[in-house]
Amino acid sequence: MKDKINNYFERLKNTLDNLDRGEIETFIQVLNTARENGNNIFIMGNGGSAATASHFVCDFNKGASYMHDDKKRFKFICLNDNVASMMAYSNDVSYEDVFVEQLKNFLNKEDVVIGISGSGNSKNVVKAIEYANQNNGISVGLTGYNGGILKQICKHSVNANVDDMQISEDIHMILCHLIMQIINK
Repeated sequence: MKDKINNYFERLKNTLDNLDRGEIETFIQVLNTARENGNNIFIMGNGGSAATASHFVCDFNKGASYMHDDKKRFKFICLNDNVASMMAYSNDVSYEDVFVEQLKNFLNKEDVVIGISGSGNSKNVVKAIEYANQNNGISVGLTGYNGGILKQICKHSVNANVDDMQISEDIHMILCHLIMQIINK
């Protein structure tokens, strides 16, 4: 087992070492600009990426906002947290529309829309990002593998660039904590 443990950690460390620091800096600037301008930040994903999206909302709406009451607060909204809305759209329209239909209710010019997808090819995430791009939103993709469609269509992207779903998801959670710590300082 030790070999398997060491192998996983080695692949995770190599992926971290190869992350594009410029992409991360740009992502931080996008988030800070949205906060300063009072824009909403919508975030979404499926499966483990949905859990990461929820975690971002907690860490930024509470952790990065509450601790600095003298500053403007983040306005994160997780599109995968309202199960009733997601199920209604899935049942009555299609699962591909669960995120885009919610954006149609709320997206304003220059709001940020973050799509998290390990493969970069989740159709419901891609569709929401396309809508954001067509309606003056600022799109960000957090991806793994080669980034898929999401990396190609997003205005900004942070790509883990590793052919491993779990390590991709690890990287996305690390980004959440990394960025929160940087913003809190």
